[in-house]
Amino acid sequence: MRSRPVLVYDGDCGFCTASVTLARRWIGPRCDITARQWADLEALGVTQERAAYEALWVTPDGTVYGGAQAVAKLLSSARGGWPVVGAVLQLAPARRLAHGVYRAIAHNRHRLPGSTPACSLPAGRGPGRS
Repeated sequence: MRSRPVLVYDGDCGFCTASVTLARRWIGPRCDITARQWADLEALGVTQERAAYEALWVTPDGTVYGGAQAVAKLLSSARGGWPVVGAVLQLAPARRLAHGVYRAIAHNRHRLPGSTPACSLPAGRGPGRS
């Protein structure tokens, strides 16, 4: 069993990679961070499809949080004032707003600074969809 949570992100996406670099530098989360392309997803208990759709936070006991909740967990694991921000993002009203913002960013990440063509998500794709 792992002793630290793991953040899984899309290592092919320039925007995602830049975001992780900033998080490491400015937020200082207490977790392991790995690109989905090099992660042992089966050992983490997640599918390739889900890892391609959203960032994932996998706790040491195997609980998986995706998207905005993965970001909230990352912030909650950090030092300084970031855990307060993470806690707020997990409250019902903020959680809904954070989900909408996360999905908007995820669907448009190919248009954001640092993006590459690999940043595009297949249209209409997501966990459980064909």
